[in-house]
Amino acid sequence: MAEHTPIGLGHEASPVRALTHSGNFHADETLGYVILHYALAPQGDLRARILGEGPEDRLTFKRSRVPGQIQAAEIVFDVGGVYDPAAGRYDHHMKNKPLREDGTPYSAAGLLWKDYGLAAIRNMLAEPVEDAMEAAIWQAVDKALILPVDLDDNGVAKMGRLSLAEIVSTCGAAWDTAELYGAEEAGKREMTGFADAAGIVARYLVGVVDRARASLKAVERVLRAYELAEDKRILVLETGMPAEKVIFERDLPVVYVVSPAGGGQWNVKAVPPARGEFGQRVSLPEAWGGLEGQALADVSGIGDAAFAHPARFICGARSRAGAVAMARRALEIGAP
Repeated sequence: MAEHTPIGLGHEASPVRALTHSGNFHADETLGYVILHYALAPQGDLRARILGEGPEDRLTFKRSRVPGQIQAAEIVFDVGGVYDPAAGRYDHHMKNKPLREDGTPYSAAGLLWKDYGLAAIRNMLAEPVEDAMEAAIWQAVDKALILPVDLDDNGVAKMGRLSLAEIVSTCGAAWDTAELYGAEEAGKREMTGFADAAGIVARYLVGVVDRARASLKAVERVLRAYELAEDKRILVLETGMPAEKVIFERDLPVVYVVSPAGGGQWNVKAVPPARGEFGQRVSLPEAWGGLEGQALADVSGIGDAAFAHPARFICGARSRAGAVAMARRALEIGAP
């Protein structure tokens, strides 16, 4: 994170001129612009600022390769050949490019996230959080989103098809746009494409930040439920939330997670043998697979049993007590 006061954060009222390059655009500089938007002027119009159509706000933004315009901007990213954050320069295309501690090269988005990420997070969250939570959200988003963009933009590892990088790329004009419609129209379509991409990236970043916040909140809830569990193999959550990450990171011996599923129903979900894998530590009983309603109730002995998936990784009952009873009965039958 920043070891200096990033430009624009020390004097929140002062105007800031930001610039990235014109021409083809990628997830890197699109995300970089979105980070600056949320850090410096979140009340402004993200799209109109790009197109020069909206009312002026604190942040102005230009896409250009003209040396004079690059020199005039307070914050320049992904262009200019200089990395000097104290001077507002965030390029990464030099021979001696900026690197993470592990040697991974930064993209411009990664460099901006390092300096402006915390400020952006504060403006994206609906309610303030403690500093420790803020830092944890920053770290989670850095790992989940920023690092993959760094790797993709530097040619280390592609994000792949249907990734954020691919979606941003498809917002750009096709190679023959100038040939078909003329240079002026091609320029307009390029700028509109960047605005479209920025809107998509902004929505995605806000979602990633909020999910990181919620995931960290879930850790406390899951651990509390585990402490209260009578049988440590059965984790009962009073609200649906992600639990698998905590189970594997803390090496908890949980076999089944019981949680509400809406409409008054409660589900029992089997934990896989390893995070993200198919299969179950202990599958639901073979005799239950594919049954519903009374047929399942007769076989399981649980009066309000509702369903059991044929793959035997999830089942449900019409009450909390019924779901817990199904989990206990499944352990009686299937646990080694």
